[in-house]
Formats: sequence, C-alpha cells, structure tokens
Amino acid sequence: MHEPGPTDLEVRIVIMGAGFGGIGAAVRLLQSGQEDFAVLERSDQLGGVWRDNRYPGCRCDVPSHLYSFSFAPNPRWRSTHAEREEVWQYLQDTATTFGVPTHIRFGHAVLEAGWDDRAGIWILRTNRGSLRCRYLISATGTLSEPMVPSIPGTETFDGTIMHSARWDPNHHFEGKRVAIVGTGASAMQIVPSIQPQVEHLTVFQRTPGWVVPHHPRFIPSWKHRLFEHLPATQRLLRGVLYLRQELAVSAFTKYDGIRTGLERRARRHLARQVADPWLRAQLTPEYQLGCKRVPPSDDFYPAISQSNVELVTEPIVRIEPDGMVTRDGHLHPVDTIVFATGFRVSDNPTARQVVGRESHRLSEALSGDLPSYLGTTLPWFPNFFMLNGPNTGTGHTSQLYMIESQLNYIIDALEHLDEWDAVGEVLEDVAKEHSEEMQRRSAKSVWGSGCASWYRNDRDANVVIWPNYTFVFRRRSRHFDPADYRIVPAGSVASPPTRPANERKD
Repeated sequence: MHEPGPTDLEVRIVIMGAGFGGIGAAVRLLQSGQEDFAVLERSDQLGGVWRDNRYPGCRCDVPSHLYSFSFAPNPRWRSTHAEREEVWQYLQDTATTFGVPTHIRFGHAVLEAGWDDRAGIWILRTNRGSLRCRYLISATGTLSEPMVPSIPGTETFDGTIMHSARWDPNHHFEGKRVAIVGTGASAMQIVPSIQPQVEHLTVFQRTPGWVVPHHPRFIPSWKHRLFEHLPATQRLLRGVLYLRQELAVSAFTKYDGIRTGLERRARRHLARQVADPWLRAQLTPEYQLGCKRVPPSDDFYPAISQSNVELVTEPIVRIEPDGMVTRDGHLHPVDTIVFATGFRVSDNPTARQVVGRESHRLSEALSGDLPSYLGTTLPWFPNFFMLNGPNTGTGHTSQLYMIESQLNYIIDALEHLDEWDAVGEVLEDVAKEHSEEMQRRSAKSVWGSGCASWYRNDRDANVVIWPNYTFVFRRRSRHFDPADYRIVPAGSVASPPTRPANERKD
C-alpha cells in the first residue's frame, strides 16, 4: 500500500478512482505489462459505491457470478445475489491478488485536472501536490456524489439526517420515528431492514416504481468445490446468466409484448403481497416498466404494509425541528431522516474538475452538452478515457460487462498511441454521430417513453443507458480504430478535433 505523502512529479498513466472501474483498469494495465501508473483515491479505502453504501440490507441485485470480472472469477460466492460486504471483499481480494494496492495513493483527492496543449500532458492538482501524466483515465463512477434534495428548514431539524450513501453505522434506530425519503432501489432495501426496529416509519414517495420478485439463495458448498475444480462450469453458468439477463433488452427496445408480460408479473407480485386496496393503488406505477430502474424485492411490500409504517405521497414542503411538513399542511413527527434519493449523475460536481482543451469540462459530456464516443472518449479531451461514461449504463445486467468492454478498447488505444508516440483525440463528427445514434435509439425504446428518470437530463435526453444489446457494445469497442481520431505527434500543439490526421509517426 502506498504510504501517504507528497505526490510524485510524473507518472505515465493516472487513474482517478479505486472502485470497480479503477481496479479493473489497474489490473488490465498490469496484465498488459504496464507498471508506470498511479490510482488516485480520495478515500482511505478502495471500493467506490460498495465502500460507501453501508446501509442495512444493501446487496447486489445482479447475479453474483455475473457481477464479477471475467478475469477474476469467484467460485465461493455465498449467495446468488451477494450482500454488500461480500461484494466489497471481492473487490479488495481482486485488487490484492493482482498487485494493485501498491499503485493506489489513498487520501489523494483530485482538485483539478487540466490538459496542457503545448506539452501534450495532463496536469493534476491534488490535496497532496501536483502530478503530471501522459494519459488520464477517469473511473470516478456515476454513483459517487449523493443527491440530497434542498428542502427549506433542513438546518433547523433537531434530529439526525443522513443519506443512504453516507450511512452512520453508529446510529441506533430502535424506538425511533424515522422518515425515509424515496422509494427507489436503496429505500427498498432499507425499509425492510429497519422496519422491525423502529417505533414508526414514514416513507415519502414521489413516484411508485415497478418491483419484480427476487429470490436470492445461498450457494451450497458442493457448488463451490465444483466451480473450483471445474472452472468451465462456472464460465458456463456465467454465460447462461448473461443470456437470461440480456433477454430483457428486447422487452425495452423491440417487443412490447414481452414488456407487458413482465408488467403483469410485477402487478401480480404487488397484488399477492399488498392486501390493502388504497396502499396497492398508491404503489402501482403508471409508466412503462424499464423506463426507470426495476429493483427486485420480496420484502419491501410486506414491510411497507406493516402497522408501524405509513406511506406518504404528498410532497414535502419544509422541515421543522421536530418533523416534516407536507403540502397538505400535515406535520409528520420524526427524529431521524434518511434521504434515499440517489445520486447526482448528469450534474456530478467532480466532473467539473476535469478540464480539456478550450476550457471544456467533463461535466459537459455527462450532462449531454458535449458528444462522446462509446462513452469512453471525448473531443477536446486528448489522451483521456472515461469509464461508465454517457450511454454505457445498463438497467438489466452487470455493469462490469460494459466496464470490461471499455477496458478492452482503452488498452488497445494505449498500445496504438504508444507505438506512434502520439496524442489521440476522437474526431468531433465521430462523437457527434455516435451520440445522435444513442438518442435515435432511445427515442424508439422504453427510455424514450416520457417518464422522469435519472437516466435523462434536463432536456429529456437519455445520457445514461446503452439503448441496445450489450454484446453490440462489446463488438463495437473490441478494437481501437485510428480513423476515428485525430492523431498528432506527442508534444505538438493540438488542433480542433475535426481536422483528420491519423498519420503514423515513423
């Protein structure tokens, strides 16, 4: 582990973030024989969202054997859908196995990263000093900055306030009057976990969401031994799980009949678990399934039906010292408020810290103001790569499949640029054409059906989800194509990315 101290002056490659993306990038660099890189992590531990989300009940809703790197299979998953602690441990074990921790600089927060046009390098300013690098890889993730709603009177509240991603493990809920703001994926895991402990639980819902059955099961030890001694069986299982999950894309992009069948299944799930007609009506969504994330849960509906739980659908207008006031004027007494309100995705403040040529900022790409190519490279950002960028998200399968696809592309790009001792920047028209394709496809899918979602920006454009099969993304990102880039000798002054060069340096 890198000891805290002044940042070194130069390193060839910098990776920002030590979550799944950053660890995956580090492993792939090491596998390709590259050692001259550093991973900058603002926290004192690796793990990203699986380090930060410590709320009770937190677990992965993607099958464990799929939510793992193909180059680091885990034959000993305890559950078909791993709990948070097991996922976090997997990431730590993977990093250790491949020798990543020696490259991580913990406690290094990037304050600004800017491209130096004349020198052809990135200059980073951190809380530990300055750093220069030839290539910059952003792996800060889209779910890293909590979204806390601005509600009048918040500062007057006498009790405890926390966000689901900034959980206070020392806070006790026994006998408390608790408010949960939100009914999304994290709330659906928190509510059943704390409901038996609290005196009263008030759940504030803005929009009901679709919920499908979930059947996580413990994996017996004989399967652990099978996967260890016959690794091909685990690869086969992973392939079957991938194909099963991928079928959902057809429901979201092509075949309405499949989607309506899934909606009927979700409605039956609701009807079986919620007997009260009024409550069932309040929990019934009016938008198409898939337009927002579809969390699986077997215990959310039973928990919210309990006598000590109240569902409130009136909007919150202010917070007072002893509770929350809704639009109908009713005061809901609470002494603990939990915001399960998700993350700042299209307006992630950390993205403003990355500045490319002509003062363009990475935040412009996340908000949809700047086109991107394969959610990985951007015009005006030379020698820059991004993981989990625009339109690389998945609402139906493992995000790690997309990350590995991007890593294949990045490693190939680095090999080309190193061979030519060059600086590469994607052409603006290439990025623009790709971004326009994403919106055309989205408009014909469930993600263009009109519901409000964190997948969409303030202009109602899908800036998160890949609107196609993920194997299509894998195919497109398999190889770096120099024809899509303006490539100039390292150290030369860059020019607008619409001028093609792509001449190999002899």
